[in-house]
Amino acid sequence: MLNSHETMVNYMTPLGLHHIMARNHHWGPGPWVTGGRPDWTSLYYHRADSLGIGFNRSTSGSNAVAQYSKPVNKLFDNIQTCPEELLLWFHHVPWSHPMKNGDMLWNALCDHYYEGTNAVMEMEKNWQGLKGLIDEQQFDHVSQLLNIQVNESKWWRNACLLYFQQYSGMPIPPKYEQPDKSLDYYENLQFRYVPGISN
Repeated sequence: MLNSHETMVNYMTPLGLHHIMARNHHWGPGPWVTGGRPDWTSLYYHRADSLGIGFNRSTSGSNAVAQYSKPVNKLFDNIQTCPEELLLWFHHVPWSHPMKNGDMLWNALCDHYYEGTNAVMEMEKNWQGLKGLIDEQQFDHVSQLLNIQVNESKWWRNACLLYFQQYSGMPIPPKYEQPDKSLDYYENLQFRYVPGISN
């Protein structure tokens, strides 16, 4: 469970992305959400376009880095020294930008999304190893929740990567299981009786 937070970040909002959830109910991915107050939309925060992705909060952008003390300000302001887990929070980064491991940003983004799903699947597998060792009702309850999380991690991963792919123009690396549905499918999902929706 100690790694569960980073697992969720990886399949939902890796590398400093955030606020890419569905409108109103915030349940599920919605990197395509537009309309209404700009700073309540996903596009406002991820700024994905053909050049790259991320919100430029450096001194050449909104200058939000100015709120930090000098040593931290300097660290975050430089795309080369900014911690990778905050990279897209502070910078609009080209899709081909080299990451610390030598790979480009697009592939790193794919890696994080797939690592998130793989980690949830590993949690589910580890939990199954406890069958017969703990209370059956508790075991079944957690098994069901982990199964939901596996499916939702794939939903987030596929929807977000397909959405961002239309801007990057780059393929999801062939080493990964490819999305089995289209971006149009994910964008048109409708939900009823979800908290935050009145109908």
